[in-house]
Amino acid sequence: MSCVSTDLRGVRIAALTLTLVAAIQPASVLAQRSVTIPRDSLVPLLAPKVPLPSEAATASVTKFSFIAYGDTRGRHDGVEVQAEHTLVVESMLGTIKAAASSDPIRFVLQSGDAVVNGSVATQLAVSYVPLINRLTQDGGVPYLLSVGNHDVGNSVDLTDARRLAGLRNYFTVNANLIPAEGTPRRLKGYPTYAFGYGNTFFIAFDSDIPADEVQFAWVKAQLDGLDRKRYVNIALFFHHPPFSSGPHGGATLETQAATIRSKWMPLFRVHHVRLLLTGHEHLYEHWVERYSDASGVHRIDQIVSGGGGAPLYLYTGEPDLRAYLDGNAAQKVSMQHLARPSVDPGANPFHYVVVHVDGVKISLEVVGVDWGRGFTPYRSSSATMSDSTP
Repeated sequence: MSCVSTDLRGVRIAALTLTLVAAIQPASVLAQRSVTIPRDSLVPLLAPKVPLPSEAATASVTKFSFIAYGDTRGRHDGVEVQAEHTLVVESMLGTIKAAASSDPIRFVLQSGDAVVNGSVATQLAVSYVPLINRLTQDGGVPYLLSVGNHDVGNSVDLTDARRLAGLRNYFTVNANLIPAEGTPRRLKGYPTYAFGYGNTFFIAFDSDIPADEVQFAWVKAQLDGLDRKRYVNIALFFHHPPFSSGPHGGATLETQAATIRSKWMPLFRVHHVRLLLTGHEHLYEHWVERYSDASGVHRIDQIVSGGGGAPLYLYTGEPDLRAYLDGNAAQKVSMQHLARPSVDPGANPFHYVVVHVDGVKISLEVVGVDWGRGFTPYRSSSATMSDSTP
């Protein structure tokens, strides 16, 4: 047995060489061969060259841009750097560089599923961390990850061993990027946090456990306490979309989506949340919920952007929204599927979204990657999230 160590963009990785015994077929004899299995000591992602400013420092900002995407897990996590995610990151770096002098990208949001199994530290160290360090160092931007089911598992039991291992790795890797434990913008013991930038307030919550009352109460308190004269826009980024038409949606209604519909969407309506950035489905789609209250007619835009490198999905059908619409008829809730994915996964390319905030106007551009360049989910690549006439 022998050990070697290397340094990979700030990540120390030890390699453990084991002698494996494998059967040779068709003969019934055994042969020995040596293979190298990575064994890591996981360290945090490098802090961005341009850190996220304090909320006070951006109080006067009303115009800025950021990138959002999700689902970066790869086919060979723990063995090599994520190949498809590499294409996405390289395109992002080009976008960041091109925008630097006119409309700089201020940060990147990721809606979950960094790797196949977030409880396996090697997968993060070998396949994910080197790419994110390129964004924080070469791109110079903050990077904020919200957890998905592949990061912390599917259990709603907060003491589940898989969940705890995933959380331990999440907190280690993201120690330099998310609000510090014990600060007002982070929920202790949860991957749930918030930050304000300019006129917009952002919240990341763990949609693997949407029924958790501690988390829900914390998010509600954050929203209840906001200065809405400053924070005219509210955006949340989390993994499970309440509405989708891929294999996790359509005729299937997962528990997480059902709970977000019944528990979280009413909260979002009360606080006039503008934007939901989600993943889970490895495709792109855009839903609009419209509703009425005493102050008028409002809309919530839900983006599903799961094209960060995970195996691509296809459209499976529209979800049955009759019960949801009937249950919220008092607020005249209606749903529009503004951009639908294709039944051909080859027409649902790897991608990311550039979001532009300009006062109360929020617009976006979808950037297809590699063979997906020129992706036009709206018959163009862009959309404005407003019903008002200019």
